[in-house]
Parts: sequence; C-alpha cells; structure tokens
Amino acid sequence: MNNLTVYTKNGCVQCRMTERFLKEHNIPFTEHNIDQEPEYINYLKEKGYQATPVVEAKNLSFFGFRPDQLRQLAV
Repeated sequence: MNNLTVYTKNGCVQCRMTERFLKEHNIPFTEHNIDQEPEYINYLKEKGYQATPVVEAKNLSFFGFRPDQLRQLAV
C-alpha cells in the first residue's frame, strides 16, 4: 500500500532530489504537482506549508529535501 504522498512543483530542485532519493531507495510514493494540479495549493496552505516539496506519510509530514526524514520512511 502506498501511503506516502509528495507535493511538488515545476522547476523545484529540492522536489527532484526528494523524488530521486525515494526512487533510489525503492520507496513507493504518489506525486501531486501543484502546477498541474492547483487544487492542492489550498490544501497545503491550510496545513501551513508555503514551500515544496511537502512529504506526507501516515505519521510524518515535512517540507524540503530532508534525507534524515526520508531515511525513516525506508525502514
């Protein structure tokens, strides 16, 4: 089951780095690009996020490229 969601936008270096990390560690995820799916912008703002990438898992959510946090998802 895929319970990891990554919110990205075009031209976001940290978004690409996050996606690359997840793929290299075989961590399945669903991506929502807010440039292509603007309906997610208000959702992220309501959660208090103002930058991408935003990573949401069952018990964890954060923004930015955070290898330390991403490694926890690989367990």
